[in-house]
Amino acid sequence: MTDSLDQNIGFIGVGNMGFPMALRLIKAGYTVTVFDLNPEPLEQLSKAGANVASNAKEAARSSDVLLTSLPRPDHVETVMITQETLPCLSDGSLWIDLTTNRKEFIQELAEKAPKNVSVADSPVTGAVDGARNGKLTLFVGGEPTVRIRSTQVLKHLGRVIECGELGSGNVVKLVTNQLWFIAAAALGEGFALGMANGVDLAVLYDAIQDSVGDSFVARHDAPSIFAGHYDPSFTLDLCLKDLGLINELSSLLPSHLPMTEAAHEVFSRAAARYGNEAGELHVAKQIEDDTGISFRLEGEWVPPWEK
Repeated sequence: MTDSLDQNIGFIGVGNMGFPMALRLIKAGYTVTVFDLNPEPLEQLSKAGANVASNAKEAARSSDVLLTSLPRPDHVETVMITQETLPCLSDGSLWIDLTTNRKEFIQELAEKAPKNVSVADSPVTGAVDGARNGKLTLFVGGEPTVRIRSTQVLKHLGRVIECGELGSGNVVKLVTNQLWFIAAAALGEGFALGMANGVDLAVLYDAIQDSVGDSFVARHDAPSIFAGHYDPSFTLDLCLKDLGLINELSSLLPSHLPMTEAAHEVFSRAAARYGNEAGELHVAKQIEDDTGISFRLEGEWVPPWEK
Protein backbone atom coordinates (compact mmCIF):
# COMPACT_ATOMS: atom_id res chain seq x y z
CA MET A 1 0.00 0.00 0.00
CA THR A 2 1.42 3.38 -0.97
CA ASP A 3 1.38 6.44 1.21
CA SER A 4 -1.39 8.92 0.39
CA LEU A 5 -0.69 12.45 1.53
CA ASP A 6 -4.12 13.55 0.34
CA GLN A 7 -5.63 11.85 3.39
CA ASN A 8 -7.09 14.16 6.01
CA ILE A 9 -5.55 13.55 9.41
CA GLY A 10 -7.36 14.41 12.64
CA PHE A 11 -5.30 14.74 15.80
CA ILE A 12 -6.91 14.94 19.24
CA GLY A 13 -4.54 15.68 22.13
CA VAL A 14 -1.60 17.89 21.20
CA GLY A 15 0.24 18.10 24.51
CA ASN A 16 3.89 17.29 25.23
CA MET A 17 3.93 14.33 22.84
CA GLY A 18 1.00 15.07 20.55
CA PHE A 19 2.17 18.54 19.56
CA PRO A 20 5.48 17.50 17.97
CA MET A 21 3.82 14.48 16.34
CA ALA A 22 1.10 16.64 14.78
CA LEU A 23 3.75 19.10 13.64
CA ARG A 24 5.72 16.37 11.88
CA LEU A 25 2.60 15.21 10.03
CA ILE A 26 1.95 18.78 8.87
CA LYS A 27 5.54 19.03 7.64
CA ALA A 28 5.13 15.67 5.88
CA GLY A 29 2.42 17.24 3.73
CA TYR A 30 -0.80 16.00 5.29
CA THR A 31 -3.87 18.12 5.85
CA VAL A 32 -4.11 17.98 9.65
CA THR A 33 -7.03 19.06 11.83
CA VAL A 34 -6.18 19.37 15.52
CA PHE A 35 -8.10 19.66 18.77
CA ASP A 36 -7.08 20.04 22.40
CA LEU A 37 -8.59 21.61 25.50
CA ASN A 38 -5.51 23.84 25.77
CA PRO A 39 -5.70 26.66 23.17
CA GLU A 40 -1.97 27.47 23.21
CA PRO A 41 -0.70 24.50 21.14
CA LEU A 42 -3.66 24.90 18.79
CA GLU A 43 -2.59 28.47 18.03
CA GLN A 44 0.97 27.34 17.33
CA LEU A 45 -0.14 24.48 15.11
CA SER A 46 -2.52 26.76 13.23
CA LYS A 47 0.43 29.00 12.39
CA ALA A 48 2.25 25.90 11.14
CA GLY A 49 -0.62 25.09 8.77
CA ALA A 50 -3.07 22.97 10.76
CA ASN A 51 -6.82 23.38 10.75
CA VAL A 52 -8.25 23.84 14.25
CA ALA A 53 -11.45 22.00 15.17
CA SER A 54 -13.88 23.50 17.67
CA ASN A 55 -14.35 20.11 19.36
CA ALA A 56 -13.32 16.46 19.16
CA LYS A 57 -16.35 15.48 17.08
CA GLU A 58 -15.44 17.98 14.40
CA ALA A 59 -11.90 16.62 14.25
CA ALA A 60 -13.25 13.08 13.83
CA ARG A 61 -15.79 13.99 11.14
CA SER A 62 -13.14 15.62 8.97
CA SER A 63 -10.68 12.73 9.20
CA ASP A 64 -9.73 9.84 6.98
CA VAL A 65 -7.33 8.89 9.77
CA LEU A 66 -7.92 10.03 13.36
CA LEU A 67 -5.10 9.96 15.91
CA THR A 68 -5.69 10.33 19.65
CA SER A 69 -2.79 11.04 22.01
CA LEU A 70 -4.16 11.38 25.53
CA PRO A 71 -2.61 10.92 28.99
CA ARG A 72 -4.87 8.18 30.35
CA PRO A 73 -7.39 5.50 29.32
CA ASP A 74 -10.20 7.37 31.11
CA HIS A 75 -9.44 10.41 28.94
CA VAL A 76 -9.88 8.23 25.86
CA GLU A 77 -13.19 7.00 27.24
CA THR A 78 -14.35 10.57 27.88
CA VAL A 79 -13.44 11.77 24.39
CA MET A 80 -14.51 8.77 22.35
CA ILE A 81 -17.55 7.53 24.33
CA THR A 82 -18.89 10.17 26.73
CA GLN A 83 -18.44 12.98 24.20
CA GLU A 84 -19.67 10.65 21.43
CA THR A 85 -16.69 11.17 19.15
CA LEU A 86 -16.40 7.51 18.13
CA PRO A 87 -19.77 7.47 16.27
CA CYS A 88 -18.65 10.53 14.27
CA LEU A 89 -15.96 8.59 12.39
CA SER A 90 -16.90 8.25 8.75
CA ASP A 91 -17.26 5.11 6.66
CA GLY A 92 -13.87 3.71 5.68
CA SER A 93 -11.90 5.81 8.16
CA LEU A 94 -9.20 4.63 10.54
CA TRP A 95 -8.76 5.48 14.21
CA ILE A 96 -5.29 5.02 15.71
CA ASP A 97 -5.03 5.44 19.49
CA LEU A 98 -1.52 6.50 20.51
CA THR A 99 -2.41 6.51 24.22
CA THR A 100 -0.81 3.95 26.52
CA ASN A 101 -4.01 2.05 27.16
CA ARG A 102 -5.59 -1.22 28.27
CA LYS A 103 -5.59 -4.02 25.71
CA GLU A 104 -9.15 -5.07 26.56
CA PHE A 105 -10.43 -1.51 26.57
CA ILE A 106 -9.20 -0.68 23.07
CA GLN A 107 -10.77 -3.94 21.89
CA GLU A 108 -14.07 -2.95 23.50
CA LEU A 109 -13.98 0.44 21.79
CA ALA A 110 -13.26 -1.19 18.44
CA GLU A 111 -16.43 -3.25 18.83
CA LYS A 112 -18.39 -0.02 19.41
CA ALA A 113 -16.94 1.73 16.36
CA PRO A 114 -19.21 2.34 13.36
CA LYS A 115 -19.29 -0.32 10.67
CA ASN A 116 -16.38 -0.09 8.22
CA VAL A 117 -14.28 1.96 10.65
CA SER A 118 -10.89 0.36 11.34
CA VAL A 119 -9.13 0.63 14.72
CA ALA A 120 -5.46 0.28 15.67
CA ASP A 121 -3.57 0.85 18.88
CA SER A 122 -0.09 2.33 18.59
CA PRO A 123 1.41 3.64 21.82
CA VAL A 124 4.81 5.26 21.38
CA THR A 125 8.15 5.40 23.14
CA GLY A 126 11.11 7.71 22.74
CA ALA A 127 10.16 10.73 24.86
CA VAL A 128 9.54 14.30 23.71
CA ASP A 129 12.86 14.56 21.86
CA GLY A 130 11.99 11.42 19.91
CA ALA A 131 8.65 12.98 18.94
CA ARG A 132 10.35 16.24 17.89
CA ASN A 133 12.95 14.50 15.76
CA GLY A 134 10.83 11.76 14.21
CA LYS A 135 12.70 9.07 16.12
CA LEU A 136 9.90 7.51 18.12
CA THR A 137 9.28 3.78 18.20
CA LEU A 138 5.60 3.02 17.62
CA PHE A 139 4.02 -0.29 18.59
CA VAL A 140 1.03 -0.93 16.34
CA GLY A 141 -1.63 -3.58 16.90
CA GLY A 142 -4.58 -4.48 14.72
CA GLU A 143 -5.64 -6.60 11.78
CA PRO A 144 -2.82 -7.08 9.24
CA THR A 145 -4.31 -4.72 6.64
CA VAL A 146 -5.01 -2.14 9.37
CA ARG A 147 -1.41 -2.32 10.60
CA ILE A 148 -0.17 -1.72 7.07
CA ARG A 149 -2.50 1.22 6.57
CA SER A 150 -1.52 2.67 9.96
CA THR A 151 2.17 2.35 9.16
CA GLN A 152 1.82 4.59 6.09
CA VAL A 153 1.00 7.49 8.43
CA LEU A 154 2.98 6.51 11.50
CA LYS A 155 6.26 6.02 9.60
CA HIS A 156 6.58 9.81 9.50
CA LEU A 157 6.93 9.76 13.29
CA GLY A 158 9.61 7.11 13.65
CA ARG A 159 10.10 3.36 13.44
CA VAL A 160 6.91 1.28 13.43
CA ILE A 161 6.90 -2.23 14.92
CA GLU A 162 3.91 -4.41 14.03
CA CYS A 163 3.03 -6.25 17.24
CA GLY A 164 0.05 -8.42 16.32
CA GLU A 165 -3.65 -8.29 17.08
CA LEU A 166 -5.46 -5.21 18.32
CA GLY A 167 -4.26 -4.37 21.82
CA SER A 168 -0.87 -6.04 21.44
CA GLY A 169 0.77 -2.68 20.84
CA ASN A 170 -0.15 -1.70 24.37
CA VAL A 171 1.19 -4.94 25.81
CA VAL A 172 4.56 -4.35 24.13
CA LYS A 173 4.62 -0.70 25.24
CA LEU A 174 3.91 -1.65 28.84
CA VAL A 175 6.66 -4.29 28.85
CA THR A 176 9.14 -1.67 27.64
CA ASN A 177 7.94 0.72 30.34
CA GLN A 178 8.18 -2.04 32.93
CA LEU A 179 11.89 -2.39 32.17
CA TRP A 180 12.35 1.39 31.98
CA PHE A 181 10.84 1.96 35.43
CA ILE A 182 12.98 -0.76 36.99
CA ALA A 183 16.11 0.79 35.46
CA ALA A 184 15.12 4.31 36.49
CA ALA A 185 14.47 3.20 40.06
CA ALA A 186 17.89 1.53 40.19
CA LEU A 187 19.98 4.28 38.59
CA GLY A 188 20.15 6.54 41.64
CA GLU A 189 21.00 3.55 43.82
CA GLY A 190 24.07 2.89 41.68
CA PHE A 191 25.16 6.52 41.84
CA ALA A 192 24.78 6.58 45.62
CA LEU A 193 26.60 3.28 46.12
CA GLY A 194 29.64 4.38 44.15
CA MET A 195 29.81 7.90 45.55
CA ALA A 196 29.42 6.74 49.16
CA ASN A 197 32.51 4.61 48.59
CA GLY A 198 34.66 7.41 47.25
CA VAL A 199 34.14 7.31 43.46
CA ASP A 200 33.53 10.57 41.59
CA LEU A 201 30.12 10.78 39.86
CA ALA A 202 31.71 11.72 36.50
CA VAL A 203 33.86 8.59 36.66
CA LEU A 204 30.86 6.45 37.53
CA TYR A 205 28.83 7.83 34.64
CA ASP A 206 31.67 7.30 32.17
CA ALA A 207 32.05 3.71 33.34
CA ILE A 208 28.31 3.01 33.23
CA GLN A 209 28.07 4.16 29.61
CA ASP A 210 30.89 1.86 28.53
CA SER A 211 29.95 -1.27 30.43
CA VAL A 212 27.20 -3.80 31.05
CA GLY A 213 25.52 -1.09 33.16
CA ASP A 214 24.68 0.94 30.05
CA SER A 215 21.05 1.51 29.05
CA PHE A 216 18.72 3.99 27.37
CA VAL A 217 17.83 5.19 30.86
CA ALA A 218 21.46 5.84 31.74
CA ARG A 219 22.13 7.80 28.55
CA HIS A 220 18.80 9.59 28.14
CA ASP A 221 17.58 10.10 31.71
CA ALA A 222 20.70 10.48 33.86
CA PRO A 223 21.42 14.01 32.50
CA SER A 224 18.04 15.14 33.88
CA ILE A 225 19.23 13.98 37.31
CA PHE A 226 22.59 15.71 36.90
CA ALA A 227 20.82 18.97 35.93
CA GLY A 228 18.45 18.72 38.89
CA HIS A 229 15.13 19.09 37.04
CA TYR A 230 14.33 15.32 37.02
CA ASP A 231 12.48 15.58 33.67
CA PRO A 232 9.11 17.23 34.32
CA SER A 233 7.95 16.29 30.79
CA PHE A 234 6.86 12.89 32.19
CA THR A 235 5.32 12.96 35.64
CA LEU A 236 5.27 10.49 38.49
CA ASP A 237 1.49 10.37 38.02
CA LEU A 238 1.93 9.00 34.51
CA CYS A 239 4.52 6.52 35.76
CA LEU A 240 2.08 5.24 38.37
CA LYS A 241 -0.70 5.06 35.76
CA ASP A 242 1.47 2.83 33.58
CA LEU A 243 2.65 0.77 36.55
CA GLY A 244 -1.01 0.17 37.40
CA LEU A 245 -1.63 -1.08 33.86
CA ILE A 246 1.47 -3.28 34.11
CA ASN A 247 0.11 -4.70 37.36
CA GLU A 248 -3.13 -5.61 35.58
CA LEU A 249 -1.17 -7.50 32.92
CA SER A 250 0.82 -9.34 35.59
CA SER A 251 -2.39 -10.79 37.05
CA LEU A 252 -2.30 -13.38 34.25
CA LEU A 253 0.99 -14.77 35.56
CA PRO A 254 1.08 -17.49 38.25
CA SER A 255 4.10 -15.77 39.81
CA HIS A 256 5.10 -12.51 41.47
CA LEU A 257 7.28 -10.02 39.61
CA PRO A 258 9.42 -8.77 42.50
CA MET A 259 11.50 -6.28 40.50
CA THR A 260 8.38 -4.70 39.03
CA GLU A 261 6.66 -4.63 42.41
CA ALA A 262 9.70 -2.97 43.98
CA ALA A 263 9.77 -0.31 41.24
CA HIS A 264 6.08 0.39 41.83
CA GLU A 265 6.79 0.89 45.53
CA VAL A 266 9.71 3.25 44.79
CA PHE A 267 7.63 5.42 42.43
CA SER A 268 4.72 5.44 44.89
CA ARG A 269 6.99 6.70 47.68
CA ALA A 270 8.39 9.42 45.43
CA ALA A 271 4.90 10.60 44.48
CA ALA A 272 3.84 10.66 48.13
CA ARG A 273 6.89 12.78 49.00
CA TYR A 274 7.11 15.18 46.05
CA GLY A 275 3.61 15.10 44.57
CA ASN A 276 2.15 13.29 41.56
CA GLU A 277 3.06 16.10 39.17
CA ALA A 278 6.77 15.95 40.01
CA GLY A 279 9.12 14.70 37.29
CA GLU A 280 9.65 10.97 36.90
CA LEU A 281 13.27 11.00 38.09
CA HIS A 282 12.36 12.13 41.57
CA VAL A 283 12.87 8.42 42.27
CA ALA A 284 16.57 9.40 42.24
CA LYS A 285 16.04 12.63 44.19
CA GLN A 286 14.60 10.73 47.12
CA ILE A 287 17.86 8.79 47.34
CA GLU A 288 19.76 12.08 47.32
CA ASP A 289 17.55 13.43 50.09
CA ASP A 290 17.78 10.25 52.16
CA THR A 291 21.58 9.94 51.87
CA GLY A 292 22.61 13.59 51.69
CA ILE A 293 24.56 12.81 48.49
CA SER A 294 24.09 15.25 45.60
CA PHE A 295 23.90 13.93 42.04
CA ARG A 296 24.59 17.34 40.50
CA LEU A 297 27.22 17.06 37.80
CA GLU A 298 28.66 19.93 35.77
CA GLY A 299 28.04 19.74 32.04
CA GLU A 300 25.86 21.02 29.23
CA TRP A 301 22.85 18.86 30.03
CA VAL A 302 20.29 19.94 27.44
CA PRO A 303 16.75 19.04 28.58
CA PRO A 304 15.36 16.15 26.48
CA TRP A 305 12.40 18.20 25.27
CA GLU A 306 14.80 20.77 23.75
CA LYS A 307 16.97 18.33 21.81
